[in-house]
Amino acid sequence: MLEDLTEKLEKALKKITGQGKITELNISDTLREIRRVLLDADVNYKVAKDFIERVKEKSLGKEVLTSVTPGQLITKIIYDELTELLGSTGSELQLNPSGLTVIMLIGLQGCGKTTFSAKLAKYLKDRKRNVLLVAADVYRPAARSQLKILGSQVGAPVFSIDESNDPVKIASDSLAYARENGLNTIIIDTAGRLHVDDLMMKEAAEIKSRVNPTQTLFVVDSMTGQDAVNSAKAFYDNVEFDGIVLTKMDGDSRGGCILSIRAIVDRPVKFVSMGEKTDSLELFYPDRMASRILGKGDVVSLVEKAQAQFDDKEAEDLEKKFRENKFDYDDFLKQIKMIKKMGSLKSLLGMVPGIGSQLKNADVDDKQLVVVESIIQSMTKYERSNPKILNGNRRKRIARGSGNTIQEVNRLIKQFEQMQQMMKID
Repeated sequence: MLEDLTEKLEKALKKITGQGKITELNISDTLREIRRVLLDADVNYKVAKDFIERVKEKSLGKEVLTSVTPGQLITKIIYDELTELLGSTGSELQLNPSGLTVIMLIGLQGCGKTTFSAKLAKYLKDRKRNVLLVAADVYRPAARSQLKILGSQVGAPVFSIDESNDPVKIASDSLAYARENGLNTIIIDTAGRLHVDDLMMKEAAEIKSRVNPTQTLFVVDSMTGQDAVNSAKAFYDNVEFDGIVLTKMDGDSRGGCILSIRAIVDRPVKFVSMGEKTDSLELFYPDRMASRILGKGDVVSLVEKAQAQFDDKEAEDLEKKFRENKFDYDDFLKQIKMIKKMGSLKSLLGMVPGIGSQLKNADVDDKQLVVVESIIQSMTKYERSNPKILNGNRRKRIARGSGNTIQEVNRLIKQFEQMQQMMKID
């Protein structure tokens, strides 16, 4: 995520590293390079200009303490300004504690609204909300079918009037359906177009007027740069929204969208979507995103992801097994499944400080976890519980049963033994 922007910012900041003090000359050289990096990332020209001016103003005249280098000081100032640019503090989704909560999604076609609606449904269901998805996109072929499939995957009912092509009626009728069926949260997936047009704006405004949503969210493809900012401005001028959702953040996003959009429409980013899986949705925290952009990682989010998968009882049981040297392949398989639920390996490693920029061209393949799973699942229950009995003949059978080579089986067994040694608690 944003690896190219991070790498270029790190290179720009190296120019001032090692300087004895901050001067107008060396700060100007560094900021000129950072301005070029921001413009290359498709950041809005005015946003980039104002950002550089604020950083320069705060940098000049700053005394550099003996314990702080000029490079550290300018990085801290840029971090603070990035955090401010991204919104200062996180913005929670507004939900009615009692009564009906209606969330309306708007945006261009192809931005990921339908997929996001399912992700949001899962996110809210995990927080004990009774969610109804509403198929109000009557134009895109198979949009209703797609939402029904996604709804079944996350366990959320889908309201659709298949014989009707009136999105306003579908959206308004869904309110009565939700109340009759004890559902307290509605997510309306509206139609998009390939470009901004009057018909789309009029329709979205009419739906909003009819259902009076608690929150209206503008969903945008983060890889579209300045085009995303322009469409956000057009939508906001015609159908005022409460927050922004950035999708496809795991793709080749240059950063222009995420760094410009809030400054242009003055609305907070509420969520970022990091992949195709229905659990790949994250709340947006400006300070954490600023830290990631500067290559400092995001340990807090990484810990939160881990805590969501591990409970205290499982952690205690695991520690006990390590103490008694009883950690086996069944335990190993559980850990792999939990890691897979946390997201892609590359996104997780990118949260570790200092590693993100090194992963740009690294081959981090999640399929390796599938290989490991297939090997362990080809073992008998007795073999999983007694790792030391895996002799040559057993390894050959496991390789054949899992569809892998004997070398891959041997590699896994060696890695497992090394992990046992590393985790051994005296």
